[in-house]
Amino acid sequence: MKLKIGVAGAGHLGKIHIRIIKELNDCFDLVGFYDPNESVANEVSKEYGIPSFDTVEELIEVVDCLDVVTATLSHFSVAKIAIQSRKHVFIEKPLSETIDEAYKLQSLVHEADVVAQVGHVERFNPAFIAAQRHLERPMFIETHRLAQFNPRGTDVPVVLDLMIHDIDIILSIVKSGVKKVSASGVSVISETHDIANARIEFDNGCVANLTASRISLKNMRKTRFFQKDAYISVDFLNKNLEVFKMEELDGEADPFDIILDLGADKAKKKILIDKPDIFETNAIKEELIAFHNSIAKNAEIPVNVEDGLNAMLVAHQILDEMSKIYLQ
Repeated sequence: MKLKIGVAGAGHLGKIHIRIIKELNDCFDLVGFYDPNESVANEVSKEYGIPSFDTVEELIEVVDCLDVVTATLSHFSVAKIAIQSRKHVFIEKPLSETIDEAYKLQSLVHEADVVAQVGHVERFNPAFIAAQRHLERPMFIETHRLAQFNPRGTDVPVVLDLMIHDIDIILSIVKSGVKKVSASGVSVISETHDIANARIEFDNGCVANLTASRISLKNMRKTRFFQKDAYISVDFLNKNLEVFKMEELDGEADPFDIILDLGADKAKKKILIDKPDIFETNAIKEELIAFHNSIAKNAEIPVNVEDGLNAMLVAHQILDEMSKIYLQ
């Protein structure tokens, strides 16, 4: 079943979505797009051979679903029009600018009974997908998401721009309430925080330490999970996975085994290292296919509006903690 889809927003990410949607011609019929910048709209229309609509309302009227890839500040206003028109929506992360807007979108989605998926694309990263079968109640998680400076995205703090990816990943793995949040951040170049560090403590005892920066000299997107007898490292940027597991040594060790001697009165343990092959996929393409399947095949929504709201709630707790530092 092909769905008529429109794209709202034709900036850097919007153009990527347009290109990928055109490739997914078994899933979607790309009706057109809307961008308030006339010169951008003309350029994109010519480049991709698709019509540009004068208003987002006109676009929404002729589609089954809308892909919202506008600036974060307008996520709410654009998505609201589509949802109230009973159209399914894909909304790029973060769900909205404010918590109040996120709650309103949640209510609108349930009232209209439409599919709403939030674009937390790292859920579809093949390295993370491969890691999930190894994750068993991690109790310490450490993330580093560092990016070289790019003016795009500085309309929101680095917590909502970058760190929210890792917040969503962690919440999807740690099925527990948040007990305490502490954080600090610094505005270096832009008017909002460019570097942030946060510590999240969960009710089940798990602790997550998150670092995000958009003024780094290098790019890095790594998450390390520590759990009983295992350490799992996920490289989201290079799509690599390393799994280190320990098991008690049974019998004599092989000459090539890595043995951990815990002392005379304790059993020796063997360290097993696994670096699984990761099959290359396009995460944006996979999330858009999932969006289609949630509508056309009634499949489960992989990242629903509640997931987007929960990530925002934690992100804003972090922002609140950082703001306290400036008030002291």
